Amino acid sequence: SLKASEYSGSMAFPQTRLSVVERTRSGDAEQRRVAMDTIVDAYWKPVYTYLRLKWSLAPDRDADLTQEFFTSALEKAVIERYDPGKARFRTYLRLCVDGVAANAHKAEQRLKRGGGVVVMPLDFQSAEDEVRSHEPSVPADVDELFYQEWVRALMGHAVAALRARAEAAGKPEMFDVFARYDLREDEADQPTYAALARTLNLTPATVTNHLAAMRRQFRAIILERLRELTSSDEEFDAEAARLLGTAPLRPRASR
Repeated sequence: SLKASEYSGSMAFPQTRLSVVERTRSGDAEQRRVAMDTIVDAYWKPVYTYLRLKWSLAPDRDADLTQEFFTSALEKAVIERYDPGKARFRTYLRLCVDGVAANAHKAEQRLKRGGGVVVMPLDFQSAEDEVRSHEPSVPADVDELFYQEWVRALMGHAVAALRARAEAAGKPEMFDVFARYDLREDEADQPTYAALARTLNLTPATVTNHLAAMRRQFRAIILERLRELTSSDEEFDAEAARLLGTAPLRPRASR
């Protein structure tokens, strides 16, 4: 199975760009929409899993409340009010989720889909299947639970993006090597480079080169995503160091 710590080699610092939080405050409606889409894509599964486990919600109720949370975030400018000086964005988002869940619990009413509420095309069944498959425990630190699920979502995004890049480049066999070696569920059954080369009719040297190239791209995708989802260099450095074991090398300022 994939371990982010295995991808903590030399890392180039990603190009500075506006974070999604900053773009939600843009005067350009399209920029705001894309930013919110990015936030929803990055966080809806962690929110769903967090609500299921921390608040012990049934799947249907959880799906409703997840929809309610992101709809509320869109309508009430929840994201735009984030202050990076007070907390990490991930922590702020979790606290907002807790607020929505607490209010729903106090109201003691089942949330209903439809009725003029914007319904986002989220695949809740896939999220529920993931909850059941990996059965995450609920740590004493609820922020840790949200972090763990956020990392799972981040890794899932990176794997999908890596596959798409390999296919777009006309080199799906490179991702196949990566998937067969680094994405195996059973680590005890991991093949040797030589065995994998025989299976795929490649040379061991080609397997080695494909793995090295895919791992570099995978690491770069993760860092690009982190750069986009964090609101400051300090937050980016801390998240990268925690996830990959070391912060990327920041380019020297020109004199």
